Amino acid sequence: MHGETKGTLRRDAIGLREVLFQSITAMAPAAAVAASIPSGAAFAGGSLPLAVLVALVACLFTASCVAELARELPAAGSVATYAARGLHPAVGFLVGWAYVFVEMLVPPLLLLQLGFTTAGTLHAEWSAYPADLWWPWALAGAGVIAVSGYLGVRASARFGTVLGVFEVLVLLVFAVLLIAKAGSANTLSVFGTSHTADGYAGAAGVFAGSVYTVLAFAGFEAAAPLAEETRDPRRTMHRAVLGAAVGIGLFYVLTTYAMTVWFGPDRFAEFGASGEASWEGVARASFGLFWVLVFLAVVNSTIANANASANVSTRTAFALARVRVLPGLLATLHPRYRSPVGGIALQTVVAVAAVLGLGFAYGPVTAFLLLATVIVTVVVGVYIVVNLSCAGHFLRSGRAAVKPVRHLLFPVLGIAAFVPALLTAAGLPVFDFVTELTPPVSYAGPVVGAWMAVGVVVLLVLIRRHPERIAETARVHLDADDPGAGRMDGSVPS
Repeated sequence: MHGETKGTLRRDAIGLREVLFQSITAMAPAAAVAASIPSGAAFAGGSLPLAVLVALVACLFTASCVAELARELPAAGSVATYAARGLHPAVGFLVGWAYVFVEMLVPPLLLLQLGFTTAGTLHAEWSAYPADLWWPWALAGAGVIAVSGYLGVRASARFGTVLGVFEVLVLLVFAVLLIAKAGSANTLSVFGTSHTADGYAGAAGVFAGSVYTVLAFAGFEAAAPLAEETRDPRRTMHRAVLGAAVGIGLFYVLTTYAMTVWFGPDRFAEFGASGEASWEGVARASFGLFWVLVFLAVVNSTIANANASANVSTRTAFALARVRVLPGLLATLHPRYRSPVGGIALQTVVAVAAVLGLGFAYGPVTAFLLLATVIVTVVVGVYIVVNLSCAGHFLRSGRAAVKPVRHLLFPVLGIAAFVPALLTAAGLPVFDFVTELTPPVSYAGPVVGAWMAVGVVVLLVLIRRHPERIAETARVHLDADDPGAGRMDGSVPS
């Protein structure tokens, strides 16, 4: 591998469109609509559109905090930098340690889904195709993502934009068709509490459904690690993070409404992620070959999400390696493309190892559930810390900089929204709708605990031997003469 260990990422390489779709594809809208959101139907039933709307409002509190911090602190370190500046550099290191780990697991998660979804669909259409021959598709996806990342942020972000536009358009067209075919069955009653599932009457069912739906919004912050490669990062990052959260949130509301009124609100508790009562099942039964487009949109969504998450993991790892709290290899840049080739190489190795190791050990679906549990648990925990960091950063900046609603109230509401989601993801039965996890999915908790324990040990060693490196996690590494970004000393122009 030819590269250099010093230097900067490619400046001004991408604009609002690319970073907006970085966040959009990280949210995996097609996959979320087809798989994640329907899990809330078991509780919210035909009131799932209301549950999605509640989740959108809840997620906007945290999205607002991320957007405010991204505007103030445009840095590849993103959430690690925010925690370091808003709370303490040691907290920033631990957040970065967790975030790099979990974002490196997102591509193998999506590659597993790509594998078993493609193999299962091919087997259903042509029985001669082995249903368990999923791994070649996963490996092909890993190759596509590695090449895209190697060619630099411009190529990777534009690739993600094309994929993102396709999946959103397919699902929007399908939603319009569903609404049109529903005819007189269209009703605003699905935005009330009268259609919740048996045993979860009224607001309780809507709340339970919204907790599961909140998890579909994860990824709205994915634009932030591209700040150092973006034109006018302070303005662009703020617009991209909020734009993705609002835009895809409304997309979720519309598509969920469309399927609910077409399928029937009073029997929607039966709706799921597979079989006849699913998005692909409905498309197969009632819309002819349109199911092929829905299938392609979901497959497309897995690749786009994996690509976006690889961008996040490699940029965050680069930022931490640059200040020497992670191995210097991860700060290696390609001399031409300015892509973090060290991080891309590691990301590819981790992806292939996790896909093949866990996929063959537990089966691709179970491996997917195990990785998903690890990822969501850590990501939701990071969101809670970022909310705290928003309040901490602006309180430290001085009373004049504090906007009570955006910098104090929204962080509190954001934490309140994500604590139930954290308990649900971890399988802690605090609420009656939370399902206890069983092996091997229950191994997620010990895996997360072990990784964070190693992080604490590394932190203590660094504090003892190289405390200045931990302090560097709070630094915003952008050119001092860039009027749209932070200065080299970490300050923000007035």
